[in-house]
Amino acid sequence: MDHILVLGGTGNIGFPLIANLSKNEKVRIKVGVRDTSAAQEQFEHMENLSLVPFDFLHPDTFPEAFLDVNKVFFIRPPQLSNPKEDMLPFLRYVKQQNIEQIVFVSLIGVEKNPVTPHHKIEKMIRQLDIPYTFLRPSFFMQNLIATHLEDIKSHHDLFIPAGHAKTSFIDTRDIGDVAAVCLTDSQYLNQELELTGAKALTYDEIAKAMSTILVTEITYSKPSLLKFRRIMIKRGIPKDYVNVMVMLYLITQLGNAKKVTNTVEKVLKHSPRSIQDFINDHRIDFIG
Repeated sequence: MDHILVLGGTGNIGFPLIANLSKNEKVRIKVGVRDTSAAQEQFEHMENLSLVPFDFLHPDTFPEAFLDVNKVFFIRPPQLSNPKEDMLPFLRYVKQQNIEQIVFVSLIGVEKNPVTPHHKIEKMIRQLDIPYTFLRPSFFMQNLIATHLEDIKSHHDLFIPAGHAKTSFIDTRDIGDVAAVCLTDSQYLNQELELTGAKALTYDEIAKAMSTILVTEITYSKPSLLKFRRIMIKRGIPKDYVNVMVMLYLITQLGNAKKVTNTVEKVLKHSPRSIQDFINDHRIDFIG
């Protein structure tokens, strides 16, 4: 039986992962969170899991979280932008525990972008010789109901600096489902999986799809990278996080986000969710 520690379990990848794994009688799950009482309600209807205190920056939380664990899933918290300080102590602890597999949510194209935190974390895991599976997804559809939701709801506009480039968007629920398979099937050990949707789209095409499904005209204003950065920082979004977004949208403008793979379909045995599926499922988020 696998005992899996999930870090980032309250998020839009970790939660679908846990929902999937909780149905597997051959798995026991630990969910590491900073505040167990606050997270209790979110998981109260799921089986085969327990909540434990965990914080990447507080090594004193590591022993309880790792007790009896043989596999780990984690996502880099966006606010932790210095892997050498924020992640290396955690990864060294993982190595000491002789963990059988670590599944890390990285980034598509990361091998070509050494300045990204994801690249540095992948490199650390390899250097420590920890058995791994790297999930490298493209842009999340869920970004539309997170960073960009204010502009969609208030201005009916996609305020995104991607130009006319295409992006192979993926639903984070599909990433969670792929992670569940990778954690329970040894064939994915020591592999890098590039995860995308079935089709690459421009933001113009997304605006048209949203306009049709929501019966409200949604525009795409195509701001410059500098204007986007200035507005995001003015809204109070942390500068390091904004800088990462700007870098990723620059990569998009250069045409590096349009790659489409069939990995999700091969792993899950069905097609990934489409942007139309996503918009329909989150209609209430967009229109209130």
